[in-house]
Amino acid sequence: MGTIYFTRHGQTIWNVENKICGATDIALTSHGQKQALALGRQIADGNYKIDEILSSPLMRAFDTANYISEMTNIPARIEPRLKEQNFGKFESTPRDGKEFQQAKACFINHYSGGESMLQMAQRIYNLLDELKEQPDTTYLLVAHNGIARFIESYFRDMTNEEFAQFGIGNCEIKEYHY
Repeated sequence: MGTIYFTRHGQTIWNVENKICGATDIALTSHGQKQALALGRQIADGNYKIDEILSSPLMRAFDTANYISEMTNIPARIEPRLKEQNFGKFESTPRDGKEFQQAKACFINHYSGGESMLQMAQRIYNLLDELKEQPDTTYLLVAHNGIARFIESYFRDMTNEEFAQFGIGNCEIKEYHY
């Protein structure tokens, strides 16, 4: 049986300000760096048998992956398909904005220049299907809250409302089994 772990990057200033980060490349705060180091210690001290870290190319996730890698000596590399969804014109706007919430309810919406949820689901599901073919390798995926929803939906049936409400905290870790 194959295992993957998933974590969301450490805190960013836009997380604090409740802004949509999406594909915008936002750095970790000093608190986010501390969260990543603490997760690295948790993994190093815990019963995690991770062979490789795959990370989004966005700096908030890749820096998190590198902090974890430094603490654990687990090799890390970029996996472009783990990049957060591009929310087009809504990036840097409030997460709870009315217009964004309405647009987000339509899974084929491209957000005026962004990526639809269906496109994102395809790339994440394709990645998970590929990792499933390597049951002897355990991965830690370091990415974003939007990616977390798709990974959760890959392993568990969800209603549309459950999908929309699902999220994990910064540097929270989840375990999944194929």
